[in-house]
Amino acid sequence: MNSFEDLEAWKSARTLRVAISKTAKTFPLEEKYRLIDQILRSSRSTTANIAEGFGRFHYQENIQFCRQGRGSLSETLDHLICAFDEGYITMEIMGTYRIIINNCLRILNGYIAYLVKAKST
Repeated sequence: MNSFEDLEAWKSARTLRVAISKTAKTFPLEEKYRLIDQILRSSRSTTANIAEGFGRFHYQENIQFCRQGRGSLSETLDHLICAFDEGYITMEIMGTYRIIINNCLRILNGYIAYLVKAKST
Protein backbone atom coordinates (compact mmCIF):
# COMPACT_ATOMS: atom_id res chain seq x y z
CA MET A 1 0.00 0.00 0.00
CA ASN A 2 1.29 3.39 -0.97
CA SER A 3 -1.22 5.61 0.80
CA PHE A 4 -3.88 5.61 3.47
CA GLU A 5 -6.27 6.21 0.57
CA ASP A 6 -5.72 2.57 -0.42
CA LEU A 7 -7.07 1.30 2.93
CA GLU A 8 -10.59 -0.14 2.87
CA ALA A 9 -11.07 1.17 6.42
CA TRP A 10 -10.36 4.72 5.27
CA LYS A 11 -12.52 4.35 2.14
CA SER A 12 -15.53 3.16 4.14
CA ALA A 13 -15.09 5.92 6.73
CA ARG A 14 -14.82 8.45 3.90
CA THR A 15 -18.14 7.27 2.48
CA LEU A 16 -19.69 7.80 5.92
CA ARG A 17 -18.09 11.25 6.25
CA VAL A 18 -19.46 12.41 2.90
CA ALA A 19 -22.96 11.13 3.74
CA ILE A 20 -22.89 12.77 7.19
CA SER A 21 -21.90 16.08 5.61
CA LYS A 22 -24.92 15.95 3.30
CA THR A 23 -27.29 14.96 6.10
CA ALA A 24 -26.00 17.63 8.50
CA LYS A 25 -26.90 20.29 5.94
CA THR A 26 -30.55 19.42 6.48
CA PHE A 27 -30.45 20.08 10.25
CA PRO A 28 -31.99 23.29 11.61
CA LEU A 29 -29.76 26.36 11.54
CA GLU A 30 -29.87 26.68 15.34
CA GLU A 31 -27.84 23.44 15.49
CA LYS A 32 -24.98 24.95 13.45
CA TYR A 33 -22.62 25.37 16.42
CA ARG A 34 -23.94 22.42 18.37
CA LEU A 35 -24.98 19.15 16.78
CA ILE A 36 -23.89 19.97 13.23
CA ASP A 37 -20.41 20.96 14.37
CA GLN A 38 -20.07 17.90 16.59
CA ILE A 39 -21.26 15.35 14.04
CA LEU A 40 -19.07 16.79 11.30
CA ARG A 41 -16.03 16.79 13.59
CA SER A 42 -16.52 13.21 14.78
CA SER A 43 -17.04 11.87 11.25
CA ARG A 44 -13.96 13.73 10.03
CA SER A 45 -11.97 12.51 13.01
CA THR A 46 -12.46 8.91 11.92
CA THR A 47 -10.78 9.32 8.53
CA ALA A 48 -8.16 11.68 9.97
CA ASN A 49 -7.13 9.17 12.65
CA ILE A 50 -6.84 6.32 10.15
CA ALA A 51 -4.71 8.53 7.90
CA GLU A 52 -2.51 9.74 10.74
CA GLY A 53 -1.96 6.22 12.03
CA PHE A 54 -0.92 5.06 8.58
CA GLY A 55 1.66 7.83 8.44
CA ARG A 56 3.27 6.84 11.73
CA PHE A 57 5.01 3.74 10.30
CA HIS A 58 5.01 1.98 13.70
CA TYR A 59 2.43 -0.71 14.27
CA GLN A 60 1.57 0.28 17.85
CA GLU A 61 1.03 3.93 16.98
CA ASN A 62 -1.05 2.96 13.95
CA ILE A 63 -3.16 0.66 16.13
CA GLN A 64 -3.72 3.44 18.68
CA PHE A 65 -4.85 5.94 16.05
CA CYS A 66 -7.20 3.34 14.54
CA ARG A 67 -8.68 2.74 17.98
CA GLN A 68 -9.27 6.48 18.32
CA GLY A 69 -10.95 6.40 14.91
CA ARG A 70 -13.15 3.58 16.17
CA GLY A 71 -14.14 5.78 19.10
CA SER A 72 -15.04 8.57 16.68
CA LEU A 73 -17.35 6.17 14.84
CA SER A 74 -19.19 5.51 18.10
CA GLU A 75 -19.36 9.24 18.79
CA THR A 76 -20.83 9.81 15.32
CA LEU A 77 -23.47 7.16 16.01
CA ASP A 78 -24.36 8.92 19.27
CA HIS A 79 -24.79 12.23 17.44
CA LEU A 80 -27.03 10.49 14.90
CA ILE A 81 -29.14 9.07 17.73
CA CYS A 82 -29.45 12.62 19.08
CA ALA A 83 -30.50 13.83 15.60
CA PHE A 84 -33.11 11.08 15.47
CA ASP A 85 -34.39 11.90 18.97
CA GLU A 86 -34.74 15.56 17.95
CA GLY A 87 -36.66 14.58 14.80
CA TYR A 88 -33.98 15.75 12.37
CA ILE A 89 -33.65 12.33 10.71
CA THR A 90 -36.11 9.52 10.16
CA MET A 91 -35.98 5.96 11.45
CA GLU A 92 -35.10 4.84 7.90
CA ILE A 93 -32.11 7.20 7.69
CA MET A 94 -31.03 6.18 11.19
CA GLY A 95 -31.18 2.51 10.16
CA THR A 96 -29.11 3.19 7.05
CA TYR A 97 -26.46 4.95 9.12
CA ARG A 98 -26.36 2.08 11.61
CA ILE A 99 -25.57 -0.29 8.73
CA ILE A 100 -22.88 2.03 7.34
CA ILE A 101 -21.28 2.53 10.75
CA ASN A 102 -21.35 -1.18 11.57
CA ASN A 103 -19.68 -1.89 8.23
CA CYS A 104 -17.01 0.73 8.98
CA LEU A 105 -16.44 -0.83 12.40
CA ARG A 106 -16.16 -4.31 10.93
CA ILE A 107 -13.56 -3.20 8.38
CA LEU A 108 -11.64 -1.07 10.88
CA ASN A 109 -11.60 -3.89 13.44
CA GLY A 110 -10.23 -6.20 10.75
CA TYR A 111 -7.48 -3.70 9.95
CA ILE A 112 -6.63 -3.37 13.65
CA ALA A 113 -6.46 -7.16 13.96
CA TYR A 114 -4.13 -7.26 10.95
CA LEU A 115 -1.87 -4.63 12.54
CA VAL A 116 -1.80 -6.47 15.87
CA LYS A 117 -0.82 -9.68 14.10
CA ALA A 118 1.83 -7.94 11.97
CA LYS A 119 3.27 -6.27 15.06
CA SER A 120 3.79 -9.61 16.80
CA THR A 121 5.43 -11.24 13.78
